[in-house]
Amino acid sequence: MTNPISSLAHRTARWCALHPWRAILGWVAFVAFAVGLATMIPTHETTDADYRLGESGRADAIVASAGFKDPDTEQVLITARSGDLDTQVAEQAAGAVVTGMKPLSGVDEVAEPQVSPDGSAYLVSIQLARDQDDAAPLQAVTKAVQADFPQLDVRQTGDVSLDDAINNRVADDLSSAETLSLPVTLILMLLAFGALIAAGIPVLLAGTSVAATVGILAPVSHLIHADSTVTSMIVLIGMAVGVDYSLFYLKREREERAKGHSSRDAVEIAAQTSGHSILVSGAAVICAMAGLFVMGDSTFNSLAVGSIIVVAVAVLGSITVLPALLAKLGRWVDRPRVPLLHRVMRRSRRGAISGRVLGPVVRHPLVSLAMATVVVVLLAIPAFGMKTHSANLETLPSSIPEAKTAQDLSHAFPSEGTTADLVVKAKASQQDEVAAALAQVEAAAEDTPLFRPSGTEIKVSKDGTTSVLTLAMPFDESDHRVDTAIKELRSELAPAALEDLKVEHAVGGDAAESLDFVQREQSRLPLVIGFVLLLTLLIMGVTFRSVPIALISAGLNLASVGVAFGLMTLVFQHGWFESALDFSSPGFIIDWLPLFVLVVLVGLWMDYHVFVVSRIREHVQRGLPTRLAVRQGIADTAGVVTSAAAVMVSVFSIFATLSMLEMKMMGVALSGAILLDATLIRLVMLPAILCLLGDRAWWPTRRPQPLGHRVVEDEPAYELV
Repeated sequence: MTNPISSLAHRTARWCALHPWRAILGWVAFVAFAVGLATMIPTHETTDADYRLGESGRADAIVASAGFKDPDTEQVLITARSGDLDTQVAEQAAGAVVTGMKPLSGVDEVAEPQVSPDGSAYLVSIQLARDQDDAAPLQAVTKAVQADFPQLDVRQTGDVSLDDAINNRVADDLSSAETLSLPVTLILMLLAFGALIAAGIPVLLAGTSVAATVGILAPVSHLIHADSTVTSMIVLIGMAVGVDYSLFYLKREREERAKGHSSRDAVEIAAQTSGHSILVSGAAVICAMAGLFVMGDSTFNSLAVGSIIVVAVAVLGSITVLPALLAKLGRWVDRPRVPLLHRVMRRSRRGAISGRVLGPVVRHPLVSLAMATVVVVLLAIPAFGMKTHSANLETLPSSIPEAKTAQDLSHAFPSEGTTADLVVKAKASQQDEVAAALAQVEAAAEDTPLFRPSGTEIKVSKDGTTSVLTLAMPFDESDHRVDTAIKELRSELAPAALEDLKVEHAVGGDAAESLDFVQREQSRLPLVIGFVLLLTLLIMGVTFRSVPIALISAGLNLASVGVAFGLMTLVFQHGWFESALDFSSPGFIIDWLPLFVLVVLVGLWMDYHVFVVSRIREHVQRGLPTRLAVRQGIADTAGVVTSAAAVMVSVFSIFATLSMLEMKMMGVALSGAILLDATLIRLVMLPAILCLLGDRAWWPTRRPQPLGHRVVEDEPAYELV
């Protein structure tokens, strides 16, 4: 019986091979049209309202509807350069800051200087005009005051300057990653193929897929708003799968030509084998990314849409323009050759390195599986102690001056540090009662060790219906006692004072938002894992018509995820390799990363897992015993898998060298897990399990049915070593 997926890939590739110019021009037109969409339709980005979640989201909505002004502010912190602060000199410097800031056109108000509770710092707060998004004029004043008072540290941070500094650092990091990743990918492709055209095709397909996706996302963003991180996600996933799919197809086509087939026949055979694997793995990646929708969060919804589109576009290019290019180029795809490299590749025996690993595994599968399992379990165990928290001042690199200033400011001025907002909505006639109740809450809170005086007054909306009380906490935002304080405020302190008034109230603020997000993620992460594993079971079961293969795939998939989570926990929560990776451990994992790493890793893992298992099945269909088919199938695909894994590990390792902690966490988790997966799991655990199962691996059928493509008669005989 002909496999419908294989048939689709075959028919599509055959048509494109017969009409190469139509397919190539069609792809060019598609990419050009998609890119044009981005110029004609503006991208609709997410707003603050899209991120509202739980009780903190209700509090934010109440504040927004009450019409509270929330202008951007800048702060100038004045401290001693060494020793104790000279208050008289500090007052003069603060006065100079006030005098210099007031005349600026983008400044609405300059507050009087305030002294920190311990007297070690002065703070000047500047309220900006609503349309002011440039902090440069204010920073010029700060620098001038610093020059006049060299014995002091006069530093500036704030909504605009800190955001600009972070955005510039992220842009620099991503630019560095892109600058390094492209030549690294090309070099690895040259090592894989030994020819310039063959090395350039995967990069070209991946690049055009990314460009088309960015264009398509513009109109789609009006349905699901685009998060600011989605473009980075598209580049990351698009380059990975685009290169992988081209590798699978191109390697198989060259292999078939080397056996004596014509270019067109080689393209057709590659379509029925590698093309089939690409369609299946593409569907698996899309299903994995769809798991992000389970979270119900705007960021994850946007990332899901972007990654699904780029994978679909990459699959489309792999079964249309790629076979057209290969059919048109023919043997020219192997030109121009890199002389020495090409000669070395021709002399090297396929699967020589992997064969040395596979030999002992095939002979002693039980021992090999046990040893590999011990290593995986030991690496995964730390994941059970993983703690998550949202990114905050502690996770920003201190090499950003504005971030360092904000960190020092939060310690010197509690009201500028970790706070919670108790928001109350009531009738205007109840304003006095609400004020008395909030004063009661404040007094009760400050009597506990969880809160401290904030020095701020209760804010009331113009219509008198909404009141906001800000409470300060003497802890860093990531301290577990902050969550305890917010829970106590929500469950005890606020209800005790407000329940008799019959008013609406909610606790919000940055710390409360982080708590709500983590609670949502912790409650839904098991659902996402279950969703992804279930889809893995279904896709692998339907594709290979084998219950054991589906179970093995899900289990090994889970092992890779466990290793990634364990590595993140060891390195970033417990501080392993801090000096080598140049970071300071915050004691937690940034909350959105575990789910992000989960779906990305599952998607990329399925890429070459489907490719490897499909090749093993091919040999079983030809009549080889399962044990011999396993050894030969893995040896056949070792070069492709190694090349694909090398690209991903190299690119993700570049992210591990960047300054932003989110980038480091993602880079370490993905590069480490993929490296281990491509070696220990792919070369040891998978073949060991299949060898132990034998023909039972293909249950309920004794042996899988042929795919329906032509069997090459001049295949060499194999011996089980």
